[in-house]
Amino acid sequence: AMAMREKVLDIRRRSVGSDSDEFAVSLVNLGCSYLAQGMNEEAHGKFEEALGIVRRIHPERSVVEGIFLENIGAVYSKQGRLEDAVAWYRKAHRMYRKTVGPDSAEAGGVICCTAVALSRQGKVEEAMEKFEEALAIQRRVLGDEHPDVAETLTHLALCKLESGDSEGAVVCLREAQ
Repeated sequence: AMAMREKVLDIRRRSVGSDSDEFAVSLVNLGCSYLAQGMNEEAHGKFEEALGIVRRIHPERSVVEGIFLENIGAVYSKQGRLEDAVAWYRKAHRMYRKTVGPDSAEAGGVICCTAVALSRQGKVEEAMEKFEEALAIQRRVLGDEHPDVAETLTHLALCKLESGDSEGAVVCLREAQ
């Protein structure tokens, strides 16, 4: 799959040039493949390159920039650089608020990513607040039956369990089913 994405990237560069949304998206796709393979530095490089392109061709900012910021946060999270991950997730959240609004699937998703990183840092109370915030947005935007809602409820349950609220954890897990 990686070789194919690299080939697509080369074809995209030759056909549309390296200053285009299509090329930037191909960079992100390759970066995601690198990330899945544990090639974090390579992924980070592709995400940064794509971010630079998008910022150059869309100085007014766009939701795509938020996606790229979130991807960079994911690289830092995988590397265990959780404070850096949270910082990049917060940048992505600000971009989503500006471009698609505070009540969007993108905003809810990146708030959940922020909460996961906070939880991994041992900041359980702060993580629970973020999971609750993400959950409220996801329920409004996606509906109670969406898999993202179930995943957020599961994360929230784990935090509740860690904080000693086993009854709250059970309630969350039942809702997630």
